[in-house]
Amino acid sequence: MKIALINENSQAAKNSIIFDALTSVVEPMGHKVFNYGMYTANDEAQLTYVQVGLLTSILLTTKAADFVVTGCGTGEGAMLAANSFPNVSCGLVADPTDAFLFGQINDGNAISIPYAKGFGWAAELNLKYIFEKLFEGERGLGYPKERAAIMAKNREILKNIKKISHKDLLSILKEVDQEFLKQTIATEGFKKYFFENAEPSEIVDYLKAL
Repeated sequence: MKIALINENSQAAKNSIIFDALTSVVEPMGHKVFNYGMYTANDEAQLTYVQVGLLTSILLTTKAADFVVTGCGTGEGAMLAANSFPNVSCGLVADPTDAFLFGQINDGNAISIPYAKGFGWAAELNLKYIFEKLFEGERGLGYPKERAAIMAKNREILKNIKKISHKDLLSILKEVDQEFLKQTIATEGFKKYFFENAEPSEIVDYLKAL
């Protein structure tokens, strides 16, 4: 699995802590982590949580990533922004129980973590336990087990509704403020990882042309 890490500007200083916790847990499982930044609060390319949402959709839609780990101060803004774009199912995850239940019940493709609220002593341990519960074993099995079938049915219904309620991503990219879009893909991590991992598509061609 290709896992992308994205930080917005208010919590960029914690990127290395999050990256270390994530890689230490998931790489022994056989997953690969791609750190899209921001790497520090002083990065030339600054990302807001809204841009993080758009970037999450770009990575997942083009299959440059299979899963996105992101967040903001409370986790709420990044989650709302991510879910406003197509092909994203993002959950708010603050602790290992959230991670386990999101993985088993919702089986989404992105999580948003609060990196300021409650991020204190032993925060790096909480991150490791979150990633363990999220990525170990098979996801989408349901919890409790006797409700697994109805949970899977509801996930499929929601996925189909989102296809109706969302524009396709290429249309969004063409209509969104182009300076906003250029700033979204201006990060060092995007230039380094995106084009080598994304599947060929009109979206990739459009972003390359920018």
